[in-house]
Amino acid sequence: MENKLRCVAFLVLAATANAAPTITLSKRIGPPTSEIRVSGSGFGPNVGVDIYFDTKDEALVVTNNGGEFHNAKIHAPSGAHPGEHWVTALERNNDKGSQRPFLVQTDWRMYRFNPGHDGLNPYENVLDSSSVASLVLKWSSATGGPSDSSPAVVNGLVYFGSDDNNVYALNASTGAKVWSFATGNPLVSSPAVIDGMVYIGSSDGSVYALKARTGILLWSSPVGGVVGSSAAVVNGLVYIGSEDYSLYALNANTGAKVWSFATDAQVSSSPAVANGLVYFGSVDGNVYALNANTGTKVWSFTTGNQVDSSPAVADGLVYVGSLDHNVYALNAGTGTKEWSFATSGRVTSDPAIANGMVYIGSLGHGNVYALNAYTGAKVWSISLGPYVSSRPVVANGVVYVGSGDHSVYALNAKTGAVLWSYVTGDTVSTSPAVANGLVYVTSLDGNLYAFGLNLGDEKEQDMSSKRPDLSMLRPDFNLTVSRMDETASAPD
Repeated sequence: MENKLRCVAFLVLAATANAAPTITLSKRIGPPTSEIRVSGSGFGPNVGVDIYFDTKDEALVVTNNGGEFHNAKIHAPSGAHPGEHWVTALERNNDKGSQRPFLVQTDWRMYRFNPGHDGLNPYENVLDSSSVASLVLKWSSATGGPSDSSPAVVNGLVYFGSDDNNVYALNASTGAKVWSFATGNPLVSSPAVIDGMVYIGSSDGSVYALKARTGILLWSSPVGGVVGSSAAVVNGLVYIGSEDYSLYALNANTGAKVWSFATDAQVSSSPAVANGLVYFGSVDGNVYALNANTGTKVWSFTTGNQVDSSPAVADGLVYVGSLDHNVYALNAGTGTKEWSFATSGRVTSDPAIANGMVYIGSLGHGNVYALNAYTGAKVWSISLGPYVSSRPVVANGVVYVGSGDHSVYALNAKTGAVLWSYVTGDTVSTSPAVANGLVYVTSLDGNLYAFGLNLGDEKEQDMSSKRPDLSMLRPDFNLTVSRMDETASAPD
């Protein structure tokens, strides 16, 4: 009996020793800087294993007695371009290893990029102030009417609405239509794409949730008026305004109303959500802050005219424009005015916040302003035509904004210098989206435009890395052994 047990144990150990190594990743898709937890099995017992992102050795772990390791932590480098990359776990003393792909994406999931609506894509690493001058039109796609809906870009598709009553999903690389969904009236609301669902409001008075891959209707929820506001989706709630004077919080899975808050005029401003509060403007001239869970008013601030501008929240301040010609910075917790800046005209544009600066357009003289985010002092301004109702966005040192002169511009974020422009067939009043090395913008000429760099081959937007040859990887002997959580495993 004892000999038999020894034989079984020997066979188990032999099988373990001969098992092919495998690894799992805590996530398979994410932006640059993503934390990735790597777990492995089938390696030799008590051996050193190097964890690589592409060819860079990022971590050294030691397997346990069973040849396993759990939750070794690495990060996708900030300079990893959009596309497929490779995570490799390789025993230090031989070529025994395993590899898994990791897809880097710098998607633009909702209006103004995130729930705080700061208009900044912090992950863009393809376009910058030195390369943006080389932007060329990659494709354009015509709808049946003007478009005042800003695009969202998620998992290889670009989503937007049109005055022809349709929500569209196009292939983000080619512009080919993947699906469309007809609502009862035109759409000026911009989509939010979260957890495989598209949320968008229509001027038919309803908010819609569609399946992101197919456009199949999941639910629609009628509110009391035209929905020109764009949704912010946070913690299972959809926040959106309506011309029935109210802001709504809807259950993201069912569309059921969780709460609503009534103002004294229509709400076309798009809500921003941060730190448990939801911020929005109303045509009644007020900026409101509500408890995001209950809809209870925390504070309100009165401007000198209606507030069509959508707030942006960053570093404890709320930034918003008003038709009284001013840009305001308010304390996010109390609503106290920190500063205001008088522009040359009415402000319907939304602010973008990046690197201590506020970027916003004005209807007066077509000015775009860059203001110190903490003092309101003007750093620079530039006139871009008759008026700017477009909402600027920022990515990697470049400000992108449209104008009433029918053009979309790229400006140096530090100086305001024009780096690039393109003339469309009508006014560009929407907010551009910058994702995965491309700039997407709609125009009242009825087209969605996509601009990118001309890299000179058929795979110009495929910046994937070649799968590394295990024998060519070189360990970093300066690495120290990482501590691991041996009690948990990393889901793939």
